[in-house]
Amino acid sequence: MTAQHRRRTIVAALASFTASFLLAGASPTLAEPAPAATGAPAAALAPPTFTHPGVYVSRGQLDFVRGRVQAGAQPWKAAYDQMNGHALASLSRNPKPRAVVECGPYSNPNLGCTDERQDAIAAYTNALNWYITRDQRYATKAIQIMDAWSATIRDHTNSNAPLQTAWAGVSWAKAAEIIRHTGGGWAAAGVTRFSTMLRNVYLPKVINGHATSNGNWELTMMEASIGIAVFLEDRSAYDRAVTKFRQRVPAFLYVTGDGAYAKGPVGSGIDTREEIIRYWHNQSTFVDGLSQETCRDFTHTGYGLASIANFAETTRHQGQDLYPEIGDRLRHALGFHAKYELGEAAPSWLCGGNIKRGVGPVSEVGYNALANRMGHTMANTQRLVESRRPAGTNILFVAWQTLTHANNPA
Repeated sequence: MTAQHRRRTIVAALASFTASFLLAGASPTLAEPAPAATGAPAAALAPPTFTHPGVYVSRGQLDFVRGRVQAGAQPWKAAYDQMNGHALASLSRNPKPRAVVECGPYSNPNLGCTDERQDAIAAYTNALNWYITRDQRYATKAIQIMDAWSATIRDHTNSNAPLQTAWAGVSWAKAAEIIRHTGGGWAAAGVTRFSTMLRNVYLPKVINGHATSNGNWELTMMEASIGIAVFLEDRSAYDRAVTKFRQRVPAFLYVTGDGAYAKGPVGSGIDTREEIIRYWHNQSTFVDGLSQETCRDFTHTGYGLASIANFAETTRHQGQDLYPEIGDRLRHALGFHAKYELGEAAPSWLCGGNIKRGVGPVSEVGYNALANRMGHTMANTQRLVESRRPAGTNILFVAWQTLTHANNPA
C-alpha cells in the first residue's frame, strides 16, 4: 500500500467514525463500539421538519374520523360511542398524580401505577373527543390531567419502572400532541412544564431499551420514545428509537429468511440456539409469524404487535415509512396469531399444543396499514379485526384503535 493510499484510508475511516457519533448525538469514546461492531443498521435520520400532530395519528386521520363520526357511519360511530361512554371519557374525572410511582412485578406494589396509566389514557381519550366534537370541555379536561401530572411526578421506581414509564409515556405523548397542535388552548407554561416532564422523567427511563426482557417491554419503550421524540422535536432521541426498533423487531417476530432459528436481541448476549429456545419460552420450531412471546401468552405478544404497528404509524407521519421494512414480519405475525385466536387448535409442535389466547384490541392499526393501504390479503386478520369491532382499550396503553384506524386511508 502506498503512503498516499494509507492516508486516504485513514481519512475515510476518521470521517466515517465522526459521522456515526455525530448522527447518534453522542461523544466518541473508545468504550463504545461503532454501529458495525454491534450489528446495528445505519443511523436513521430524523425528519428535517417534524409534522404535527404526528404521534400515532395525523391531522388527516383525525379529520377522516371526525367526518365519519359526524356522518353516523359505521364502525366509527359505534367506536366513538364506546369511547365516549367509557369512564375514561368522564368530564368529572379527577387526576391522581404522585411524585413517585412505584410499580413492582405485575404492578405489585401498585403505588400510583393504575392511576397514572388510566389518567394518561383519559387525557388521550379527551383529546380525541375534543378533536371530534370541538367541545372545549374535553380539551380543558385533557389539559387539567396533563398539568396535574407534570406539576407532580418526579420518578418511577421498582422493577417495572421502565415498562410503567413506557405505558404511560405512550398515552401522554399522543394526548399532548393532539391538544398542543390542534388549538386546544393549552397555555405555553403548561406545554413547557409537560415537555420538561417528558424529557426528564420519562425519556431517560425508556430510550435505552431493555435488551434482556421479553420483547414487549423494549417495543413499548420504543413506542413511548418515538412519541416523546416527536413531541419534543428531539432528533437524537428519534434516531436512537428508530435504530433500536429496527434491531428489536427481528428479535420479536420470526420469518424463515432469518435462518433455522430466531435472532437474539442486540445487546442481550442471547445468541446460541439453546439460548434462543429458552428465551422463546422453550419453542424449538420456528415458522413465519411466530413471536418471541407466543408461548408465554398471546396477551403479551399483542402488546408487542401493537407497539410495532403504532411505532411505524408515527414514523410514517414523519415521512419515514417503515412498513415496507417490517411489514412482512408484522403481516405474518398478525395472521398467525389471528388464526389461533379465532379458535383453531394449536398443533403439538406449537407451545406443546397449549396456547394462552387473549391477544387483545391490538390488530386494527397493522391491518389497516398492511391490508388497506398496502393491499396485502390478510384473511385471518380481517376476520379477527371485523369480528371484534369496535376495539376498546387494554387500560395499559392501547385504546380506541377502531375509532382512529379502521379503514382510515390517511
